[in-house]
Order: sequence, then C-alpha cells, then structure tokens
Amino acid sequence: MAMCPICNNFQTINVRCPECGRAVQDQGKVSDFFDDYSPDMETDELKLEDGYPTDFKDSQCPHVFYCDSCHQEVLFFIGEWE
Repeated sequence: MAMCPICNNFQTINVRCPECGRAVQDQGKVSDFFDDYSPDMETDELKLEDGYPTDFKDSQCPHVFYCDSCHQEVLFFIGEWE
C-alpha cells in the first residue's frame, strides 16, 4: 500500500497559485471533503470513487490547495511512496 508523504507529515510541499503566483495552503486530500465520515475511511477505497481514474493506479494522492490572496483552489497530485 502506497503512502502520501504530505498526509503523513513526512514532507512538506510549496505550491504556487497559477493565478497570482503566491504560496497556497494545503487543505487536505480531495476525498476528505466527500462527507463527514470520509476522512476516517480507507484512502485506497475512496480513490476508486473520487472521479480521478488513474490516481489509485499511479499511486497519487489528490490534494486541494487554496490561495488566500485570490481565492483560487488548486488541485495537485502528490506522488505516494511505496
């Protein structure tokens, strides 16, 4: 089972807003926003239903980042560790 280095606090990432170029804040993985219980569910199972057809196969964790300056949301796929 692959593991996201961001979700597990092994690594940080600096992502810039494509609109204004300022740093964006990680809001967590996309599946955490599905419903109240999704943060407690098995990540790999949620990846099969998250709307991104290759994130499970390619061992990627989709994260949402938010720009406080221009209020843009940015989706970024984090490479998971095997």
